[in-house]
Amino acid sequence: MSKKQRAFLKWAGGKFKLIEVLSKHLPKGDRLVEPFVGAGSVFLNTDYANYLLCDINQDLINLYKIVQTEPDRYIAAAKAMFVPEMNEKEAYYKVRTEFNLTQDPFIRSVYFLYMNRHGFNGLCRYNRKGGFNVPFGSYKKPYFPEKEIQAFSVKAQGAEFKCIGYEEAFELTTPGDVVYCDPPYAPLPSKASFTTYVGAGFSLDDQALLARKSRHTAIDRGIPVLISNHDTPLTRELYHGASLDTIKVQRNISQKGSARKKVDELMALYDERYRSEDD
Repeated sequence: MSKKQRAFLKWAGGKFKLIEVLSKHLPKGDRLVEPFVGAGSVFLNTDYANYLLCDINQDLINLYKIVQTEPDRYIAAAKAMFVPEMNEKEAYYKVRTEFNLTQDPFIRSVYFLYMNRHGFNGLCRYNRKGGFNVPFGSYKKPYFPEKEIQAFSVKAQGAEFKCIGYEEAFELTTPGDVVYCDPPYAPLPSKASFTTYVGAGFSLDDQALLARKSRHTAIDRGIPVLISNHDTPLTRELYHGASLDTIKVQRNISQKGSARKKVDELMALYDERYRSEDD
């Protein structure tokens, strides 16, 4: 791999810093399937012939499809939002209100990037009614990622984007595929809960179902699945039957920058060589 390519979205739990070590765990194949594509750092920094990139966030998938098909129009519209007068609290909340009122995919995609770069910590969060509710971030000069959008668009010519859940994504896999799952992480033992992703979030039941789906996809269909998650007793139990490896990753686990600590991250690889007698 040559120079690493950054995603154009800020994203909690993004894999940009881990891509070298993560790539070493990814099996070879014809197509990479990502049921939780997020900002797309793994997609951008791997060399599969094709990609199936999925997420349950409709705004995210619509944005990617627009960048894939009409990058110049999108860049022109989005760049116009990155001016000093739009980097004000009142302007941000006006855009957020308009975003929540419109159903136009192009307008929502333009506003989505604006809020991603101007909102607090680049969070992507919705209330129970589906309204985007991330507060203003108060950044001095938000960066407009024009080169990153262009690079994403070029790479996306070999990708298919779908707004579906992980179970549907698994159903679309075929021989020759490799699956990489980067789900919302299980809570650390010291945490009572963790940030919800979209809608009702990703429960511990979902964590267990994903592990089971991954195991059976590898064993029954010969399609390898790699999952990353926090390294905890819970995840090690969930991923029984997988080949496990631990890596260190720097995570900002509090709002204070001084609280950045290296925590263990688990890489769980299921493939036909690692058969479980359970289930």
